[in-house]
Amino acid sequence: MEFVQQNIWLILLTAMSGFMLFGSGLMGRLSGIKQVGPQEAVMLFNHEDALVLDVRENSEYADGHIGKSKHIPLGQLKNQLTSLEKYKAKPVVVVCRTGSRSGHACGVLRKAGFENVSNLAGGISAWEQAGLPKEK
Repeated sequence: MEFVQQNIWLILLTAMSGFMLFGSGLMGRLSGIKQVGPQEAVMLFNHEDALVLDVRENSEYADGHIGKSKHIPLGQLKNQLTSLEKYKAKPVVVVCRTGSRSGHACGVLRKAGFENVSNLAGGISAWEQAGLPKEK
């Protein structure tokens, strides 16, 4: 009990981080958006010619991204939908840092008529933890 009292802020921060990381994946599953892990995403890229759509901000993208990904920050996505029309029939894997923003982007794409949209569960963080390559 003394440990908890002395470290309450650390415990709350840890709990909040866990909720943000795992809660975004849960919300994606509840909303009907398909969640794929890094290995499944690689299979989609290699065997189904999936589009990788990175919705992170410019500075995040510049720090490293999945090769051949298309970059449209989430705030610009609705205005850029016409540039993605040719990908409507293809699988699209949406990526952000942890999977939260990309989950929102998947919803935007689904409303615009994209049927085969997946969220990279855990985002680029999960990609890095799986030891997969990034480009700068």
